[in-house]
Amino acid sequence: MGDPSTSVLIVDDHPLFIDGVRAALSGTPGLEVVGEAHDVAQALDAVATLRPDVVLMDLNLPDGSGIDATRAILAAAPTTRVLVITMSADDDAIVAAMRAGARGYVVKGSGRADLVQAVTTVAGGGAVFSPAVAARLGSFFDGLAAQPGRELFPQLSDREREVLDLVARGLDNRRIARELHLSDKTVRNQVSLLLGKLGVADRAEAIARARRAGLGREPGS
Repeated sequence: MGDPSTSVLIVDDHPLFIDGVRAALSGTPGLEVVGEAHDVAQALDAVATLRPDVVLMDLNLPDGSGIDATRAILAAAPTTRVLVITMSADDDAIVAAMRAGARGYVVKGSGRADLVQAVTTVAGGGAVFSPAVAARLGSFFDGLAAQPGRELFPQLSDREREVLDLVARGLDNRRIARELHLSDKTVRNQVSLLLGKLGVADRAEAIARARRAGLGREPGS
């Protein structure tokens, strides 16, 4: 008896795309497409019933996000591997998919050999990203290194993180306004907003959280 096939569930709301992926994978020894789903609800039901080894997951589904679906699938079936396949290759989507637990991310339009290799690698416990995505991912994390706190405070805008960094350095609102060429009122409003977004009671608690995240360092330190 040969090795068992890797079972694959395709989650996408475009029938023609599903047909193409099914054709590409079904002709590959060792891979078996066991089902398809067109939205988040169907995907969760299919995973519960079929227990696939790999789920090919689109990010944009009619009833929700493929990122949320990925998180729910892995909570219910931790041994399932999710490979995101989508038209989107923007940095935020890539990182969100990774944080949800996806083991790979390939862009629609990848060749059959690349898709098969990605499914096989993810099924074997590895992680894989298309060349275009890998380049974007490298740029994203280079950016994170230059902007401490971005990943830890995704709820803040770039301007709010900039204000928080200055708050963490111990600057008062007037000095922050001068640094950023803003009015005192604008800075007061932004500080109030970021305190609410951080869920902290006061400025001191915000400073403590920001410094733990690496903010508040003097340039060059």
